[in-house]
Amino acid sequence: VQLQASGGGLVQAGGSLRLSCAASGFTLDRVAIGWFRQAPGKEREGVSCVSLSGRSTYYLDSVKGRFSISRDNAKNTVYLQMNRLKPEDTAVYYCAADERAYQYGRHYCVYGMYYWGKGTLVTVSS
Repeated sequence: VQLQASGGGLVQAGGSLRLSCAASGFTLDRVAIGWFRQAPGKEREGVSCVSLSGRSTYYLDSVKGRFSISRDNAKNTVYLQMNRLKPEDTAVYYCAADERAYQYGRHYCVYGMYYWGKGTLVTVSS
């Protein structure tokens, strides 16, 4: 089982980036998926998580209305579209997946997921 995140980079405040997470070893439409981030000197936080059923999607308050999580089942890839980026969004972003069935996406974002990919760095300049 592998998850590979990509798409990070340097962007000016107000700009956009789209992160991708390609999976191998399992199909993403049968697991809960999520994006997390960790800024320097800070703890990891869940940015957006979708429950296994797909019926519950959670977003961190600070990214609501700016970030959007989506899934392309044909490509077995999960995306995080990030718009109107702010310097405080600077962090290493990780994608994750979990086969456990919790009702709400928030649960995964708060307590973490089982499978983790290597991160991709997003730097937002002011």
